[in-house]
Order: sequence, then structure tokens, then C-alpha cells
Amino acid sequence: MTIRQLSTRVVYQNPWMTVREDEIERNNGTRGIYGVIEKCDSAIVIAIDADKVYLVEQFRYPVRMKTLEFPQGSLERNDVDPALIAREELRAETGLVADTLECLGEIYIAWGYANQKTYAFLATGLSPAVGHRDAEEHDLVVREVSLKELEQLIGDNVIKDAQTMAAWSLYLTRNRPRGKPV
Repeated sequence: MTIRQLSTRVVYQNPWMTVREDEIERNNGTRGIYGVIEKCDSAIVIAIDADKVYLVEQFRYPVRMKTLEFPQGSLERNDVDPALIAREELRAETGLVADTLECLGEIYIAWGYANQKTYAFLATGLSPAVGHRDAEEHDLVVREVSLKELEQLIGDNVIKDAQTMAAWSLYLTRNRPRGKPV
């Protein structure tokens, strides 16, 4: 390990996150402070039906703008099967359930300062169900776009969500022949 924790203290905590400040010593002997955000693991879901994919549009307070992204979220605890998180988020945000859920991989959102891991899933065999949105999702709008439109939205930098782009990259990498351009 190149960094050793000397001490830690919680500087802020709420039901969704803990912010820690750690006094550290690097392997070269220098000391410093490291800020760490602890959040529960989450899931992001690429819900595909034929040549259509489901996105959600919602206002994201920290950046003060509406965003377009794949359904995603956390159940605010780490003792949960990631597939359950994916199923719950898909249903809550889009009102859809999936016959098949395939884990595409793991994404660390910002491992320079946070420990949160997101599991990326592909959901297929979709059918409607009743969703139950959280209070902060009151303005959420579900958008169904073609795969071509999705790639245009990413290419035009309309979709700026890192997890959405990373999940899409995992999907593309799995679904094209190795060594072939996209």
C-alpha cells in the first residue's frame, strides 16, 4: 500500500453518504489529508427493447440542469444483491420489469475521492409494471430512443453522465467482435 491511514474522522453524514477526512502518510514519508466520500453501491441499467433504449431525464441539483441518462440508483445499503438494485431502479424509474438481466461489469464513479461502485446491467425482455419513484424523482421523464439516437446524443455531448457513457462502453465492447472498430 502506498498510503497509510493514521487517523480518520467523520466530518458529515446523512442517510445517503458519509464524508470522512483521513490523516495519511505516503510511502515517501510525507503526510497529508485525504477527503473520502462513502456511498452505497449502486446499479445502472441499459434497458433495450429491439432497437430502442430507455433513458430518464431529470433535474440534477448539484449541476443545476436536466440530465439524460440510463436509469440508475442505490438502495442505500451495501448488503443487497446488485441485480436487485438494478431491478428496483428500473421498475421505480421507468415502470418496466425485465425477464433477463445481465451484469456487464463494475464502474467506480470517482475513485479519486469516493468508494461508490456501480454495477452496469443489460435488461431485456421488458414489460410494463407499476413504478414507485423517490421524492427527488418527481420530475423524472422516461424517454425511449433508438440506438442510433442514443449514439448521436452521446456523440453530440448531450448525454454527459459518466456512468451512462461507461455502461454503454461496456455494452458495446461485449457486443461487437474483438478488435473491430465500433
